[in-house]
Amino acid sequence: MWATWIVYIVLADFADELADELALPVERLSLEMLYRGLYDFSVAYDKGRATDPIAYFADPQNQGLDGVKSLRKRRPRLEFAPFPKTLTSESFP
Repeated sequence: MWATWIVYIVLADFADELADELALPVERLSLEMLYRGLYDFSVAYDKGRATDPIAYFADPQNQGLDGVKSLRKRRPRLEFAPFPKTLTSESFP
């Protein structure tokens, strides 16, 4: 169990450094996808194409690893008033 916590702490620290490098909030990074992407980094490291994991994940060519979560569209607020405002065609996306 301790090993799991240590891996999580190291991964969270890695995500924090990567968020600083990308100038994004750490909440935008997926720890699971970063963990999965470490395999790709290890393959690139073995082939001599990468030495720094932060630089590897921050490289635009490696954005396909999906370490950064995509932004979701905001849902429109539901109005529960007994007589809602008149809806126009501009109200719908």
